[in-house]
Amino acid sequence: MKLQNDLLLRAARGEKTERTPIWLMRQAGRILPEYRIVRERCGGFKQLVETPELASEVSIQPVDILGVDAAIIFSDILVIPEAMGLPYQMIESTGPWFEKTIQSSADIDKLKIAEASDIQYTTDAIRITKKALNGRVPVIGFAGAPWTILSYMIEGKGSKTFSKAKKFLYTEPKLAHKLLDKITKSTINYLKGQISAGADIVQVFDSWAGVLSPEQYSEFSARYISAISDSITEVPVIVFAKGAYFARKEFGKSSCSVIGLDWNMDIEESRTLVGPGKTLQGNMDPCLLYADFDTIKSATEKMLKAFGPHRHIANLGHGLYPDTEKDKVKFYIDTVKNFKF
Repeated sequence: MKLQNDLLLRAARGEKTERTPIWLMRQAGRILPEYRIVRERCGGFKQLVETPELASEVSIQPVDILGVDAAIIFSDILVIPEAMGLPYQMIESTGPWFEKTIQSSADIDKLKIAEASDIQYTTDAIRITKKALNGRVPVIGFAGAPWTILSYMIEGKGSKTFSKAKKFLYTEPKLAHKLLDKITKSTINYLKGQISAGADIVQVFDSWAGVLSPEQYSEFSARYISAISDSITEVPVIVFAKGAYFARKEFGKSSCSVIGLDWNMDIEESRTLVGPGKTLQGNMDPCLLYADFDTIKSATEKMLKAFGPHRHIANLGHGLYPDTEKDKVKFYIDTVKNFKF
């Protein structure tokens, strides 16, 4: 099916675009009253993720309401450990929680390498979304980076430091690689399943990249993200490694098409480190959207000028905060769409 709006894909491939495409991390979420209604109807976040028709509905909402240039499928990065045999719960106002955690080689041996069919609710949601969109915009699939997934499997919940997971890397490096290898293979299977279902582009989220040292990041994260990128040849791959400013040069040499920047990363420096052969994505501070409209407009135009007219996908430097006003988000999107170089 030919896309009516393929700006995102063209920008990812390095082709010239009439304007800068834009989508936002966490665009399908609590900033939209329409999303909150659907979530309340189904009983919670995890139930929403696992109900394809409803996941599709909230994936499409930002396209209809905010006017973004892509729909990202509504899911969660922790579907991978669950599919591997380590179930989780999503506790309201607390976050993810695993009753069991990985502590030994035997624990890793019990895990399976997940297939896309183990997470069929997500692939079904993509199929439904593709059909409903009818070519209006591309669909973005995604997965968590192996290090970020490992960190939850070891910690059992969110953490400010992920010190248990980092301790595991220092004290059990062989086991860490054994687990990362299983996660990586599972993730490749999952992403390929998403692509078969209709995802036009995929993003790998390394949410906790910034807690590792450069040396640890290279050994325990970047190499596995690169393995995923090397395996996904069907569609462009976006890599978003929050806080890993030291990894930009390394990812510049990888096979991914797009490198996401968080708001702490200087745009000009990033382009120098990455080189001209990659598209950059980002990188407005989500907190900007608490400001007044004039401030949002000025900062957005400054960002766009810094990135330039080509090889840029506008986004935030991380996900939308849930208490952001919908009108401010829409204004940011419209400012990007209306900007003329």
